[in-house]
Formats: sequence, C-alpha cells, structure tokens
Amino acid sequence: MVVAQENVAVNGSRRLSPQEIADVLRERIRVGDLRAGDRLPTQAELAEEFGVERGTVRQALRALQEDGLLSNVSKGSPPRIAEPVRSPGEPQPTMVALAPRLAEAFAPPHVRVDAVCLTAETLMVGLGEPIRLIHEGRIRPESIDVRILLPSREITLAFPVRVEGTGADDVDPVHQRWLDQRNAQGHVLRHNLRSLRSSHGIDVRVTFRALPFTPPVKLYLLNGTEALMAYYMVTRREELSDSGALDMYDVLGSESLLFSFEQRAGQRDAAFVEQSQKWFDALWETITTDLTLS
Repeated sequence: MVVAQENVAVNGSRRLSPQEIADVLRERIRVGDLRAGDRLPTQAELAEEFGVERGTVRQALRALQEDGLLSNVSKGSPPRIAEPVRSPGEPQPTMVALAPRLAEAFAPPHVRVDAVCLTAETLMVGLGEPIRLIHEGRIRPESIDVRILLPSREITLAFPVRVEGTGADDVDPVHQRWLDQRNAQGHVLRHNLRSLRSSHGIDVRVTFRALPFTPPVKLYLLNGTEALMAYYMVTRREELSDSGALDMYDVLGSESLLFSFEQRAGQRDAAFVEQSQKWFDALWETITTDLTLS
C-alpha cells in the first residue's frame, strides 16, 4: 500500500518522538488512510519518511500495538491494521461504525438499505466498503435495494442556516451549498451502486424521495433486522466560500455517535427496529414526494 507523505514540521535538528510518530499513524487510521487489514510500510520506510532511527519507529509501533491498533506483529513482516473491537451496544462515530455494519448487511443474497438523512455523504462513503468486498469477490449479493429520504429543496431547512438569517428575496448561499452537496453525493452513491449491474450482474435499485421537513436524526435500516440511529448535533461554524465567509449553524453528521439496535438483541431492540421500519415505510408511502437529483 502507498501511504501519502505527511508534512511533518522539523525545528532545526529536532526529530519526532515515538509518541508523535504514533499520533500521526493513529490519525491515518482514524481518517481511513490506513484501514483494517492494510499492512504498514516497513520500519525502514517509516524511518526514512519521518527522518528518525528505526528504534524510534519500533517504539511508536509498540505504542500502537498496546492500543490494540495493530495485528500480526512479528519480526518477519510489517504489522497489519487491526480490525476495530466493537463492544456490544457501544456507540461509535458514524463514519467509523457505518461501513462495517453495511459490509455485514451486504452478505445475504438480497440486500435492503433504507436511510433518512440530511445528505447522503456518510452513506456514500460507508457503501465503499461493501462495494470493495464485492469487487474483491468476497461477497456476492443477488439484489440490492436502497431507498433514501432526503429533505426537499423547496423547504426552509432548520439546519444548515446562516446565523444572521436571510431576507425574503436573498439568495441563500448556505442553502445552495447544502443542495449542491445533497445532489452531488446522491449522484455518486447511485452511480457506484448501479455500476454493479454491469460489472457483476447484480440487480440494483436506488430510489430517492423528498422529505417535507429537516430530519433531526439520521437513521439507517439494514435488511429490516438492524436500525442505526445518530443525532444531528447543531453547532456554529464558519466556512469560506466563493462569496466570502459563511457563518452558519450546521451539523457534523459523520462525527455523530451511531447507536445500533438489532432484532436479535432482545425485545426492546426488536421493537425499536420494527417501529423504525414502520415509521420509514409510512413516510415513504404518504407525505414524501419524488426527488430528482439536479
């Protein structure tokens, strides 16, 4: 695996400590540059990259090993990134937790994923894992049915919104930014899934409908047996755009903790899954409308 070079600041003759090197590698694991099962570069390659001795690299790797982030640690070959340990019922950030749950959901012959979200960003990224497994021949579903509920472009969103608001006749750059993201991410998600038709002969359906309100939570329903839910946490932040700085109330959905409820986990979880599926189906069949991605 090729790992991109980091811009590491060196002050004079100062060299990075083992802890600093471990922190850089830990961040690569967190953001997905290094994924479970990937081999690390050799100690010699890491030593050259960071400009340190191999002994410093070995200390950094020991720190990662003690944190449970490395597996297959031996003197004969570089270690691999360990599979994340998932304690039953323990919530994790959505960007971390969703991909492995989707990979499991794509193992059966017939896959159904229903989602309610503000944009399709996290789902688009999370689907990369099962799609990769399909291309590697490790899973082979016969059909994939994905239904996604996204806010309508016609409504006034609760978030994201400009802090100072907009006039009735003003063009809202925050709303346009959200709409562009919603449409672009939806197009990429649909393209990536539909490409499995021609490459693997899988029956794929991807459908969008428009919600008449801003969802306060994101919800993913997997094969009718698992419900994953995360709260949208509203925060104030600033972003630079072509029109200047945008001061807005927005959400960072990828960082929201994702709670898992499984039918097999007991009566309480089973009831939550069942009611969540009924809620989604009711929205799909009643007050939502056809959504065309522009």
